[in-house]
Amino acid sequence: MMTTNKRKIFNDPVYGFVTIYSDLIYDLIEHPYFQRLRRIKQLGMAELVYPGALHTRFHHAMGAMHLMQEALLVLQSKGNIISETEFESAQIAILLHDIGHGPFSHVLECCILQDVSHEKISALLMDRLNKQFDGRLSMAIQMFKGNYARDFFHQLISSQLDMDRMDYLNRDCFFTGVAEGTIGVDRIIKMLNVAGNKLVVEEKGVLSVENFLNARRLMYWQVYLHKTAICAETMLIKIISRARELISNGETLFANPAFMVFLKENVTLKEFESNDTYLQSFTQLDDYDIWACIKMWQFHSDKVLSTICRDLMNRNLFKIKLSNNPIDDTLISSLKQSLLNNGIPENELHYFIIEGDVSNKGYVHGDETIYISTKNKDVVDIADASDLPTIKALSNIVKKYYVCWGKNVYLQ
Repeated sequence: MMTTNKRKIFNDPVYGFVTIYSDLIYDLIEHPYFQRLRRIKQLGMAELVYPGALHTRFHHAMGAMHLMQEALLVLQSKGNIISETEFESAQIAILLHDIGHGPFSHVLECCILQDVSHEKISALLMDRLNKQFDGRLSMAIQMFKGNYARDFFHQLISSQLDMDRMDYLNRDCFFTGVAEGTIGVDRIIKMLNVAGNKLVVEEKGVLSVENFLNARRLMYWQVYLHKTAICAETMLIKIISRARELISNGETLFANPAFMVFLKENVTLKEFESNDTYLQSFTQLDDYDIWACIKMWQFHSDKVLSTICRDLMNRNLFKIKLSNNPIDDTLISSLKQSLLNNGIPENELHYFIIEGDVSNKGYVHGDETIYISTKNKDVVDIADASDLPTIKALSNIVKKYYVCWGKNVYLQ
């Protein structure tokens, strides 16, 4: 009987050749739960702004795993004792950290389920995998949840300077072509160390961390919170909302059985955890299911649903006004009147004019602190170690307000 070589090497467009550390990691990558991530875009609707942004959660998870491997090797080289099991578990934890993402990543997190975060679903799926793999993921789950005795492992997985953020900034910059998001990943990783059970960056790496934080702020405004992407995401959310309304009123809509489960019900976390049907259905969902519905629904007899679906399919997106101040009521009234004049009933206006806000905070002072190890062996917050006023400024929440509305929409 032939045995499979599981110590594979694959070619990543961002990092070059990446190795799979162990047979267990290979088997987890091969699992259907993880393979589903190939069918979920990393940046939701951002491809409508940046045509190259076609990379997936699968790409990101593999890249984060690679960076974790590099970081652990650096920590070992500086005399930090890391066992083979810890080395493997940390990679597993970061590999599976996004396994709970649903279609279009963050975009539909608010509406496919009722306030059930992808982190909660990731934890549930990791528990499920742990049973399938005879408890071999137990340490990885402890690291993921922050319950493992050595805190720095959780910081590598989830903090303000973790392998997750380092990969997605690097990767999203690469695929969107937004050069301002470029960060010195290699330099930051080479500067990592452990002090007092905490992950620290050596003082000579402060400038690289400053660049990382600033790049993250820029990427939020230029990519993640780009106003055109907000329009497309808003339209997608309204499509799901209208589909649910029609189904609740007895209308027949096309959807595969797994998606229909969530269109018919507004599932809470408690229901999700207690009823295995929901988790099973969720693991069958990806971007393709949603797009298949949108393609079909653009021909539905309901004018609201078909109009928004058709416009999203053809990138005839809503208009948007983004402002540093709340949107003026006079403008809202004017836009509503224009839509009413185009034949949109008053009770359906909320599908074609949407108000909201977005916020961006580059660094959260005192929350999952980025620690700097000084030449005197002191450990201080990056905000105190940096002599640049920009770091303290990054701690301020920047909030912007928006209104999206349908342009040239006629339902008569």
